Amino acid sequence: MARRCPVTGKGVQVGHNVSHSNVKSKRRFLPNLQTISLLSDVLGSVRLRLSTTAIRTIEKNGGIDAFLKGTPDSRLLPEMYRLKRRILGAAAKREAV
Repeated sequence: MARRCPVTGKGVQVGHNVSHSNVKSKRRFLPNLQTISLLSDVLGSVRLRLSTTAIRTIEKNGGIDAFLKGTPDSRLLPEMYRLKRRILGAAAKREAV
């Protein structure tokens, strides 16, 4: 599983540990990813691995459905674009019945 947030695009960064004697050794800065179950109005529970910033953004926008509907397709990464299509398709089926 990639260490990348599908909403914000945050991923692993690299840098140096710098000792007191100024010796530099490589290190990795990992994003704060959390596995979370979000409640979609149409799909039910959806499990995603998101950064904490993305979780706050989604909650601020009123949930995963409202966030995806309000975000342009060009700004979404492929995983979130597929989820948006699933949500819109399920919503259309629900309205047709």
